[in-house]
Amino acid sequence: MSANMFERRRAGLVSASLLALTVAIAGSATAQTVQATPAAASDKAQSDSSEVSEIVVTGTLLRGVAPVGTNVIGVTRDDVVATGAASTNDLLATIPQVSNFNSFPAGTATFGQPIAQTNLRGLGASGGTTTLVLLNGHRLVGAGILQTYVDPTIIPPGMIERVEVVPDGGSSIYGSDAIGGVVNFITRKRMSGLEADAKYGMADGYRTFDANVTAGKDWGTGSLFASYAYAWHNEIQGYERDYVSQNKVALGGTDRRVATCGVTNIQVGATTYALPGRVAGTKNVCDSTDYATIYPRENRHTVFATLDQAINDDLTVNATAYYSIRRSVTQTAPLATSGAITSANPYFSPIGAETSHTVLFDYTSVFGAEGTRNPAKFSSRGFTPTFDYNIGDGWKLRGMANFGHSFNRTVEASINTTAASNALRATTTGTALNPYNLSQTNPAVLAAIRDYTNLSEAKQDLAEGRLVVDGSVFQLPAGDVRLAAGVEYHYEKIDSRIAFGPSATPKTNRAVASREARSIYGEVFVPVFEAFDLTGSIRYDDYSDVGGTTNPKIGFNFRPASWITVRGNWGTSFHAPSLADTTGAVDARVTSLAITPNPAPGSAPTDALRPILYISGGSPTLKPESADTWSLGADFKPDFLPGVTLNVTYYNVDFSNVISVNAGGFNGGAGFYADPTNAPFYILNPTLAQATTFARGARADNFDSLTAFFASNNPYAIYDLRRYNRGRLKQDGIDFNLGYRKPTGFGSISASFAGTYTLNRKTSDSNNGIYVDRLKNGFNHFNYVTSVGAEVGPITGRVTLTHSGSYPLLGDPAQSRVSAFNPVDVYLALDLEKVGVLDHSSLTLNIDNIGDTDPPFRNAGSGYANGSTLGRLVSVGLRTKF
Repeated sequence: MSANMFERRRAGLVSASLLALTVAIAGSATAQTVQATPAAASDKAQSDSSEVSEIVVTGTLLRGVAPVGTNVIGVTRDDVVATGAASTNDLLATIPQVSNFNSFPAGTATFGQPIAQTNLRGLGASGGTTTLVLLNGHRLVGAGILQTYVDPTIIPPGMIERVEVVPDGGSSIYGSDAIGGVVNFITRKRMSGLEADAKYGMADGYRTFDANVTAGKDWGTGSLFASYAYAWHNEIQGYERDYVSQNKVALGGTDRRVATCGVTNIQVGATTYALPGRVAGTKNVCDSTDYATIYPRENRHTVFATLDQAINDDLTVNATAYYSIRRSVTQTAPLATSGAITSANPYFSPIGAETSHTVLFDYTSVFGAEGTRNPAKFSSRGFTPTFDYNIGDGWKLRGMANFGHSFNRTVEASINTTAASNALRATTTGTALNPYNLSQTNPAVLAAIRDYTNLSEAKQDLAEGRLVVDGSVFQLPAGDVRLAAGVEYHYEKIDSRIAFGPSATPKTNRAVASREARSIYGEVFVPVFEAFDLTGSIRYDDYSDVGGTTNPKIGFNFRPASWITVRGNWGTSFHAPSLADTTGAVDARVTSLAITPNPAPGSAPTDALRPILYISGGSPTLKPESADTWSLGADFKPDFLPGVTLNVTYYNVDFSNVISVNAGGFNGGAGFYADPTNAPFYILNPTLAQATTFARGARADNFDSLTAFFASNNPYAIYDLRRYNRGRLKQDGIDFNLGYRKPTGFGSISASFAGTYTLNRKTSDSNNGIYVDRLKNGFNHFNYVTSVGAEVGPITGRVTLTHSGSYPLLGDPAQSRVSAFNPVDVYLALDLEKVGVLDHSSLTLNIDNIGDTDPPFRNAGSGYANGSTLGRLVSVGLRTKF
């Protein structure tokens, strides 16, 4: 679809939505911006049944009906404040079912994953996302270059009224992506006056500041408010945190420091000689994590506005818009080279009689010691007009139009390896590189080596229209049978570009792709008798590129006593593969590797020294991922234990057609070649013609062309590492939440214990019936958050322990287990009005990780795992309203 056609379609949808706002004929809405969890909906029903009839909660199309059979995890506005979260990603990291739990999520410096992904259950998503992120019940435009993830940071915590998380499949209501579940951010709908809050935080070498100002007017029949949020923090580099290190000998691990350092090493055969002494067997080593960023510098601006107006007794309209721009800078390890210098180089200085040797060094002596700075920019905007029209007899028509646009740009500095290799072999002092003393090298040679950038950028568009009608069909003795039905149109587009290489002659690639989807869906609620409710929902989605899919869901609630509800549900869900993985994949390429890491059984010993080729990128043949999900649980609120609530849920996910990369040719051992399902994904001893056909037009990455490569190389194999529907994952576990709250003479006391326990997690990379038990290697069983709190007069306090469970490791002789991570946070708030200082104001104090606990040691990567921390972060905030 052309850009002009998209603009015409978007203009048409805008016109239609504006018409709907004035004459009550338009597209549809899912959830209202005033929402409630099932418990909240029930409480409101006791006080105002007419008001609750207008409420739609996450996971259902029906007003006034909580999701039947489903567990809903709620995060209130008070919880948001108590966490001290500076970004929505920080807030999500407090939810045990989210894969970023107990960490500070951040994107990478590369174009592969610059956006931190929201991932319920850790199901993974090589082909997009298996968790649906909503704003007030509607979708948000995706972000990224090789991603179409929603970037939650576009929604600042100060704008959130509450968050609802449904960790069950949700495709029967919402369509694609809701395999792991749904995360719905609900923002405030109305306010009058001026509110402001600001928070400043400090940790060792780290500073953060965020502020939010909201102004609004409520005139009874409507309201208008606008909010501006700003956030900033500086970076943390590896040397600033003790737990970040490649040398873990003191903890029983290994020394994995590198030999590409500011002072050069020479290698002749297997013997190293460290400069300046050149003594055999010596080596200069350095920690490449020292000047690599573990948390990037960032600043963010967001504007959010909502207009809500009752036109008459039957028609209410709403329009919400936002704009967010975020800039970050990530530093990577110093640029380095490992290559051969020959005697032709005038600077060549042999150890003995050799005519060449290998030199290993980095460029800190000439380029600076603080690594390489990689800037990135992320912007996003959206506009969502809706209406709500009383048809009559309790029926309502709800409409929505929804538009979004995002732009991402990442710049990653690298070195020109070809220029460095040529300079090591050059024959004059004007063109040669002096690896023993880089400062003696011609500056023009150094500039050519440094002149290499990986630039990537992408634009993504979203346009939707939706109509939903719901009401009572007839009445049973136990209540009304309610029905909702809807239709939806969805359009998305990605336009991405990458440019790798010298500034004058980069290799470029561009991909543009779009898709449309048309959907029809419905839901019915049947109160079979007073203590037993049934619900059923079904949705059909027809995609222009991957075809159609139908997904049903059924659920029940059974109340055998007034204080207990037993619930359950079963359904199917799907995820349409991301455009960035199919026709919009911009990363298709063929790359060479100088050695063969995994020769097939029976290969000659010399085959390990032959080069290989591998193809990476997306695949236009991808089909939707799918899952069967079911859960069974119970909610307890015993009359004989006032203030106690308990929710327990068993869940089961069978996730198939998983989009994954078949990397077994690199690390799969003999088993990779023994598995017949892998046969289509490699060719041993390929010819040029075979490799050309196999690559399907993918561009050459680190060489000029396949023809040129075969002219000077005899590759051992070519492997297909593109993304395909190959895998399967089976997981089950238990979610739980135990809470207690009791009013007292001095205020109140409270306690909670909530988390998730994984019983089984098994994967089959090729869905061949052979499963690997992931709980035996690298995946933990148990995540939870427990807290105790109290309100004493004007003071509110809470202490929270966050636990990421330990897990076993296989294949590492230096470490058999990663320990648990248990940071403790403290929150205090002083109500300034109650002490007669300032009306409608409070002072807050957050101390995150009060014990300054380091995350657990891991003998790999940057030296830690199972969580992350900024250190002991002390934040002071002020909240006020005028």
